[in-house]
Amino acid sequence: MAPDPPDAPDDGPRGERGRGAGAAALLPLLGGAGNLTSVTNCMTRLRVTVRDPSAVRRDELRALPGVLGIVGDGAALQIVLGPGTVAKVAPELARHVNAATAAGAAGAAPETVTAEALAERGAALRAERRARNATPAKEFLRRIAQIFVPLIPALIGCGIVAGLAGLLSNLHWLPALAPALTACASGFMSLIAVFVGYNTAKEFGGTPVLGGAVAAIIVFPGVDRVSAFGEKLVPGQGGVLGALAAALLAAHVERWCRRRVPEALDVLVTPTVTVLVAGLVTLYGLMYAAGEVATAIGRFADWLLANGGAAAGFVLGGLFLPLVMLGLHQALIPIHTTLIQEQGSTVLLPILAMAGAGQVGAALALYVRLPHNTSVRRTIRSAMPAGLLGIGEPLIYGVSLPLGRPFVTACVGGAFGGAFVGLLGQLGDTVGSTAIGPSGWALFPLLQGGHGLGRAVAVYGAGLLAGYAAGFAATYAFGLSRRSLRELNAEHPAENNG
Repeated sequence: MAPDPPDAPDDGPRGERGRGAGAAALLPLLGGAGNLTSVTNCMTRLRVTVRDPSAVRRDELRALPGVLGIVGDGAALQIVLGPGTVAKVAPELARHVNAATAAGAAGAAPETVTAEALAERGAALRAERRARNATPAKEFLRRIAQIFVPLIPALIGCGIVAGLAGLLSNLHWLPALAPALTACASGFMSLIAVFVGYNTAKEFGGTPVLGGAVAAIIVFPGVDRVSAFGEKLVPGQGGVLGALAAALLAAHVERWCRRRVPEALDVLVTPTVTVLVAGLVTLYGLMYAAGEVATAIGRFADWLLANGGAAAGFVLGGLFLPLVMLGLHQALIPIHTTLIQEQGSTVLLPILAMAGAGQVGAALALYVRLPHNTSVRRTIRSAMPAGLLGIGEPLIYGVSLPLGRPFVTACVGGAFGGAFVGLLGQLGDTVGSTAIGPSGWALFPLLQGGHGLGRAVAVYGAGLLAGYAAGFAATYAFGLSRRSLRELNAEHPAENNG
């Protein structure tokens, strides 16, 4: 996010911080809930977009106790409230706008229920979700995710190359090329701990290269001459979890040194102490502990599919969309990466990808059920290609979530798709992904299975069809109430003539 522009010194009173500037006081001065199309916030500012700027009573807004300033002249306004206050006001204001939008949609004439109205309702829901998700725990998960997200392009590229190398080996084609492709695919994975360490230090306030240097200890071949807890260490032991812990420790040690070491000695002492302390702790503790955790994750994933694949798939496929909305899915990124490093693929991602299939099925059902609402149908048509490729946000926030019940029935579709893939995994047809990031149809090139690529593609493809079908059936039967169906299906003369 770009830094906020400086506040004008005469743009509002500075006293009585936090008193009076509640959502109930702000709302009428902004033209009412119906005049707001979006509500977001940063650390100090409430950012709103209004339909009619002339309806905003700017003078009264500036005079409101607790308002520290106003930035912006047109439809986009920034109201400076200060830290703490804005975090409380933004979700409260978003709830007012969301409630007013929902009430207006319920009581308005049928022709007002358009894709634009749904999009505005979805934007308000997204703003409210973001405001509610600003907790320390979720912020920590977001930072962990930021460590791995930059690595996704390399994971995808190397995963596809690895799949191509495996295909050539299985078909005995171009035998001289397969080893070269394997080298291209494996180079990054053999050093992924270094990249994780680099990004971890960068994210948590350390020097990135020091984080990478400490994490490189994990993959150094000479660690097999070191013993920890009575056992010889193995190069790569602990993997990405060990690298993350090592670099996080290095960042803390470095910051501690920066505060205490004299500036004249900092360039020599701080890097040395950081590498020495964090490196020794990594060798004699973190590598062993992270290795045990990584092994446990792999064993648990195998046990889960072998003993409760159908049930586990139903739960994971059904709950993934709500997890995404709560920001909790970010905790799965290190688990996926650990499984890829330990086993060559993550068996969880194909199951979780079924949530997107349920969303596509739900959207198709809405398209069929709303033959007269050209606005919503146009939105579904434009968002469907992205949905098929696993990018579900346009369908979620533009269609299913604002309508409410279709979001739930989409989760039902994801649950049945996940149960299908999980059941086949329980029966021995496991399918995994060699990289994270893509889903939907985009996941096909990254699939890997215990019985070959063809079988893995067939299992995953059948799971997508099951998710589409279940999401469609559940939404067609239960996704819209009679009243909603009547209102959404009302004729829109202006649209039909356009």
